[in-house]
Parts: sequence; structure tokens; C-alpha cells
Amino acid sequence: MDFVGIGAQEILMILLVAILVIGPNRIVEVGRTIGKVSRAIKKASIDFTSAVSKEMEQEEKDKQPPSIPPPEKKG
Repeated sequence: MDFVGIGAQEILMILLVAILVIGPNRIVEVGRTIGKVSRAIKKASIDFTSAVSKEMEQEEKDKQPPSIPPPEKKG
């Protein structure tokens, strides 16, 4: 298992230190908080990307010259 260049032993060591520092009772609460913050950041990132894309599309539409319809044939 390789997660962002960190092996299983390193992840286990980080979890052990976290349990010792935070305590086994609060580790679940801290995990939930980290998950909520992570989701909020991801949502904000998606919203920002969407807004920038819409603005870029609108700018491209504004740069295009207006299309002139062909003249109507009389007769």
C-alpha cells in the first residue's frame, strides 16, 4: 500500500502517535472534523473552478464578432 509516497508502516506510526497525543476518545471526533473540512474545501474548489469556467466561456462568446444573417432574397 502506497498513499502519497507514504507506506503502510508510516501511516500506522502516524496513527499511533495521533492516538497518543489526542487520545483514543477524541480521535473519532478529530477524524470527523478533518473529513468535514476536507469536503468543504473540495466543494469550494469545485465551485471556484465552475465559476472560472463559466466566466471564460462568457468572455469567449463576447469576443466573437456578431454573426450577420444572409440577406433575404426578394422575388
